[in-house]
Amino acid sequence: MHHHGYLWTGPKERFDNEALRRPPHPYPPLAESRPELLLRYREVAAEFPTSDLPPLETAYWLVKPRSLVRGTWDEAKEAAAWLGERLSEYTPRFASERDRDTTRLARLVNAAAEQLHSGADVSYGFYLERPSYLSLAVVTCSPNRSHPELACPVA
Repeated sequence: MHHHGYLWTGPKERFDNEALRRPPHPYPPLAESRPELLLRYREVAAEFPTSDLPPLETAYWLVKPRSLVRGTWDEAKEAAAWLGERLSEYTPRFASERDRDTTRLARLVNAAAEQLHSGADVSYGFYLERPSYLSLAVVTCSPNRSHPELACPVA
């Protein structure tokens, strides 16, 4: 078992485009479906696996391009430390004073280490200034507990 780290920042409006953050339905619409439905399905099927947008389900980071992996660790504590470093890096830009609380952030990092050690994934999100959004995730791989069928992107 190992862990992959992912980081995304960008405009909140782009993050809110949930259609591009979901994997396409496993069964495409019927050929006689409305043209706009067929077009939308094709768009999502083409864009979801290549988009850098954070998926709604954390495990689906594993189907994204390998280039989006920001780090790989064998130990949960190392992956949690990476999360802590990213949180420290972005803390000054957090829109909420509550999110800047260093005690709270330390608790998040400790909780992440425990979750990762148990084989779970971790995903945190924060509103930044301007309105932007920060998404941080660490996904457990080989296999992933929630979606064991997803292949490791760096195998």
